[in-house]
Amino acid sequence: MFRNFLSARFTIAVSLAALAFIPGAAFAQDAPAVLKRASDAMGAGDLKSIRYAGEGTGYTYGQAFKPGMPWPKINVHSQVKTINYETASMRDEITLSRAEPKGGGGYPPVAQQRNDQFVSGSHAWNQAAAGPVPGPRFVADRVHQLWITPHGVIKAAMKNKAVLEKSAKGGKGLTAVSFTEPGRFAATVFINADNLVERVESRLPDPVLGETTAVARYSDYRDYGGVKFPSRIRQSQGGYPVLDLAVKEVQPNAAADIQLPEAVRNAAERVTTEKVAEGVWHVAGGSHNSVAIEMKDHVVLIEAPLNDGRSAAVFDEVNKLVPGKPIRFVINTHSHFDHAGGLRAAAAEGYTIITQAGNKPYYERAFATANRINPDRLAQSGKKAKFQTLNDKLVLDDGSRSIEIRRITGGNHSDTIIMAYLPKEKLLIEADVFTPGPPNSPPPALANPNHLTLVANLGRLKLPIDKILPLHGRVVPLGDLYAAVKAPMPQ
Repeated sequence: MFRNFLSARFTIAVSLAALAFIPGAAFAQDAPAVLKRASDAMGAGDLKSIRYAGEGTGYTYGQAFKPGMPWPKINVHSQVKTINYETASMRDEITLSRAEPKGGGGYPPVAQQRNDQFVSGSHAWNQAAAGPVPGPRFVADRVHQLWITPHGVIKAAMKNKAVLEKSAKGGKGLTAVSFTEPGRFAATVFINADNLVERVESRLPDPVLGETTAVARYSDYRDYGGVKFPSRIRQSQGGYPVLDLAVKEVQPNAAADIQLPEAVRNAAERVTTEKVAEGVWHVAGGSHNSVAIEMKDHVVLIEAPLNDGRSAAVFDEVNKLVPGKPIRFVINTHSHFDHAGGLRAAAAEGYTIITQAGNKPYYERAFATANRINPDRLAQSGKKAKFQTLNDKLVLDDGSRSIEIRRITGGNHSDTIIMAYLPKEKLLIEADVFTPGPPNSPPPALANPNHLTLVANLGRLKLPIDKILPLHGRVVPLGDLYAAVKAPMPQ
């Protein structure tokens, strides 16, 4: 009988061991237990909201001085993040300043700038002095940021029926759990031997890159009344760092009543047009403008900004402006993601993208990456982008009109930035090197370096100009540029 008992125990052990090596047999049912242990250890179960504050170093994602370079560094003087997990809402209050001169981001050269950013469900917005400003292009990133927080990612993994990966994937002492937030992102959570979230690796949709990889690392956990939270947060996205934050304060279950403004809930893409000259329209209505130029048998569009939604609306409006003449070319001023975010949509329509030569290899690699999590227009079309490039100058001339495309040199904003000039109409179209202030506003106390760059380039090229059609802001006479830098108009 003793031998039979041993034999039975041996048979059971062999069966369990064999089961453990059947791919996928034990992992799916073990994932909830792993997540439950992590939730208990971190105090996530009863955590409905959290507020944490810190300081450190940030980086302006998508705003590199040259395509493929690391994102420009910024000083994060203060970051206060308030999250309501029950309503999927988040507020991010950030005070920052430039830490290096080169690259974009729209931050002042010296002074600090405060940003107040929100997301609630499928809506995102920024709070400005005049009220909330809808920001649909921020939704994907902010939803992702909310749910990759240490407690948020445990809740999201539980909700989305995560599965356990093979332990080798997580590294020594780490357990890996993977899940997908449908249409938003896919993530793998690495949980250490203390049942704490140590790392989150994820992929999320991006208007330029298609899908991009993000990594969040959490370390130096401390206990806050039964809720454990890291003292250091490091993040990278698109292959380069985006944040290194030292957490100074944590408040579990803090007040987090984040209300969605009606102006944001009911916002729709708005496109307006202003005829500046015969066959030339300033296409505005949002934060980023475009310019449509009618040629003999086609239309040239300058700038496809932000994302599919904005650029598709611009394409539709331009097609109404000039019926029977298709858009054939889209001129891209530079590679910063807010100005290149609609190029995938342009490629899907079959438009040829004109850009500075230094951008082409970067775009080709980026556009070859399909967006499978939330397929965009390019992924749905199956098309390949077409490019025409320039180094310093390119002229489009079909006998009816001439468009000169010139490289802007010597500035700190972008090494591959270009502007367009219509010699017959004496119109200049540019992005970011000059954004006019409100009417009758005084010039800034310190001249904006980007404005000085444009003045220097106009002096170098000696282009006779009457008006500037900026890709941010309103159409203005050339004199507004020189008034902004307190310089005399060229003779």
